[in-house]
Amino acid sequence: MHANPGQPVLLVLRALKLGDLLVAVPALRALRRAFPDHRLLYAAQGWLAEAVDLVGGYELLPTHGLDVPIPLETGRVDVAVNFHGSGPESDDRLAEMRPGTILGHRAPSRPGPHWIEDIHERERWTRLVRWHGIEADPADYRLLQPAVPSPCPGATVLHVGAAYGSRLWPVERFAEVARKLAADGHAIVFTGSSAERSRALDVARLSGLGENHVLAGTLGLSEFVAAIAAAGLVVSADTGAAHLASAYSRPSVVLFGPAPVEVWGPPPGPHVVLTDAQARRGDTFAATPDPALLAVSVEDVLGAVRGLLLS
Repeated sequence: MHANPGQPVLLVLRALKLGDLLVAVPALRALRRAFPDHRLLYAAQGWLAEAVDLVGGYELLPTHGLDVPIPLETGRVDVAVNFHGSGPESDDRLAEMRPGTILGHRAPSRPGPHWIEDIHERERWTRLVRWHGIEADPADYRLLQPAVPSPCPGATVLHVGAAYGSRLWPVERFAEVARKLAADGHAIVFTGSSAERSRALDVARLSGLGENHVLAGTLGLSEFVAAIAAAGLVVSADTGAAHLASAYSRPSVVLFGPAPVEVWGPPPGPHVVLTDAQARRGDTFAATPDPALLAVSVEDVLGAVRGLLLS
């Protein structure tokens, strides 16, 4: 990595996924303001680099989870920030680098705020930096505009994938929503990862729409962000797509399953959350959809869409 060798380094560890990055944006912005002379590094999986650019001021340091040491020479980091969690594994990875200071939640060897389980993620990390004397606003979650144009400006984006089976709303229901919205004049596209392309193709087939509506597996991260940033409407499970819709204030219907809305839900804005919290099983890593997600019907989604677009 090319930088001024004498410049102090601030490193944030959050070696997780896209949604985890996006809910940390307010706290990342607060750190940037508090350390204007530092080189700012964000340690996470390499595929997130283009999204990290949209936060502003940070470079991505490719780091594959907590399984391997953070790839930076010992003693190089002035300030290390633990946004990964509060456990010994993440703390130990930061301590290995022998930073001048570690900012994190309370640990046996370090002062800090107590970890609170049921608190929104945007508030969790802004609360952490505020405890350490840094002003932070959980409403400062907007991203910079993507550098590439949208492949589908104004489209209704149905993001049909999710990282775990617990968040996969049935393909038949996505297809019925797509069919009815298309009949109402919506320009539908289906997004997802390369691994989710076959699922998106199934949704398109069942909805009567052609393969040309399927963008899943064809977009780089920048193009995907641009598609969401310029969407007329986004329908998604609780995934990175939903957090991007929040970051760009795009109307969205978010289907929640195992995750609690009060911890991961969207901010105030043109967003509707659908779930049945009383039915929630709460097993993020389950192979089958959470009952809270299955409780959401096609008509629930269509009604939410109507309400959003009429408001």
